[in-house]
Amino acid sequence: MVAAIAMEAAMADHARVVMVAGATGLVGQEILAALLADKTYSAVHCVGRRALAQQHPKLTCHVVDFAALPPLPKVDDCFIALGTTIKVAGSQEAFRAIDLKAVEALALAVKRSGATNLGVISAMGANSQSSVFYNRIKGEMEVSLARMGFKSLVIARPSMIDGDRATLHQPGRIGEGMGLVLARGLGPLLPANYRAIKASDIAHALIRHVKAGVPGVVTLMSGEMEGGWDAISFEAALL
Repeated sequence: MVAAIAMEAAMADHARVVMVAGATGLVGQEILAALLADKTYSAVHCVGRRALAQQHPKLTCHVVDFAALPPLPKVDDCFIALGTTIKVAGSQEAFRAIDLKAVEALALAVKRSGATNLGVISAMGANSQSSVFYNRIKGEMEVSLARMGFKSLVIARPSMIDGDRATLHQPGRIGEGMGLVLARGLGPLLPANYRAIKASDIAHALIRHVKAGVPGVVTLMSGEMEGGWDAISFEAALL
């Protein structure tokens, strides 16, 4: 009887369905790759403004307008890695439309579709009261999602993200490039939260925490995600 219950629970876990947004970005592509390899999820839905070239038996892509989202498939978990820069967006309003409004719209849509756990990529300096526009928008996004009532909300606040944007056909970010060179040179001399962090480390830490489904809001700083090693993986290693 106990074995049957355990098997039923395992099958339920393997039947989870997940949604991903921003899969063309540095962190988003790592999230997508990890989810496709994760046996916990039987299906992975990807939403974006253009279709992915990637194909996989578990993957279904949906081309959407985030300003007018259609009804979305039923999902259990959702990962949002949407983000741009003011330079790429073209204006502060265009930036706000992506980094705040599109994130809000998708979060509300997946909640209506049954999602209880949400993971989102924010930024280290996120603060809704900040005088810095970028940080303020990220902070407003965090506050908005926290008010939506997800069972579990996991917010990743990475420092500079270490990765090759050129391979993704994304424009380079001069300030970020210079910062990465400096961060790599200084290495362990920098406080953990200020070191450059690999996109894969962010993705794996975020996925672990979303799957854990700890009730409430969990905020992950770079130092907690570095190396893909965090409190959850450490606890599991001791069992």
